[in-house]
Amino acid sequence: MHKHFNITISGKVQGVWYRASAQQAAQRFGLVGFVKNLPNGNVYCEAEGQESALQDFVKWCYCGPELAKVAEVKITEAPVQGFIGFEIRK
Repeated sequence: MHKHFNITISGKVQGVWYRASAQQAAQRFGLVGFVKNLPNGNVYCEAEGQESALQDFVKWCYCGPELAKVAEVKITEAPVQGFIGFEIRK
């Protein structure tokens, strides 16, 4: 079953290749959506796909790339948007 997660990641997550790494992880898990930096220093992403793949991606979000120091990951479920691909947004 396809699901849609809104995910906000806080901590030291900007300037550490978090977005590019998240895109690679999402593609590896077969997810679609986007990731972007927020003005407050957090990273926000929306991801869609199979629930098991989303759970794997959420686990990845807690670690992130090597230089990241993740403090918190907040997840909310939302209606499926029908994204095509997984992109990095400015």
